[in-house]
Amino acid sequence: MTVRDVAVEAYKEALPALAASLVGGLVAGVVLGGMRAELRAVPGLLVLVPALLATRGNVYGSLGARIATALHQGLIEPRVTGGDERLRAAATAALANGVLTSTFAAVVAYFLLTFLGSRVAPLPILVGVAIVAGLLSGIVLTVVVVSVVFAGYRRGRNPDTIVGPVVTTTGDVFGVLFLLIAVRTVLAVAGVF
Repeated sequence: MTVRDVAVEAYKEALPALAASLVGGLVAGVVLGGMRAELRAVPGLLVLVPALLATRGNVYGSLGARIATALHQGLIEPRVTGGDERLRAAATAALANGVLTSTFAAVVAYFLLTFLGSRVAPLPILVGVAIVAGLLSGIVLTVVVVSVVFAGYRRGRNPDTIVGPVVTTTGDVFGVLFLLIAVRTVLAVAGVF
């Protein structure tokens, strides 16, 4: 196999996922653009958005890489079974890391904005939004990452090639969507919205 053949194969595998990532990013931007009322209702939320989206990419990209490595090494089979302890542990760790990192980002954003003298929502509101959005998007991302990595692997695709764009797209689209849902939920529970 020549270098050209390897490059062509890599582009064939990655191009559809990259195109979906582009479209997903635009959809996430449209949803975020429609969140003007929520962004006004929760001062500091806009500062939190990049951190929350980056968290999704980092945590669930790592999950995808772990699963891909385990598949390549033959440590797990490309199917979901309740008895696969490695897969269950990796998914649980990713979900916990996602929620904890989201919470940490909310706390840091609150104190940073307070230190800078900027208007910021109360800490329980920011943390509540981060936890709800982190949990909801984490559940969806875990299911999507595991499903896509396994399906790609079973079809002879390299999961390392597709996991990045899939996590980026899914993380952006569902991250922003669940952020909207989280803001509305937390504000409704707090009696603000």
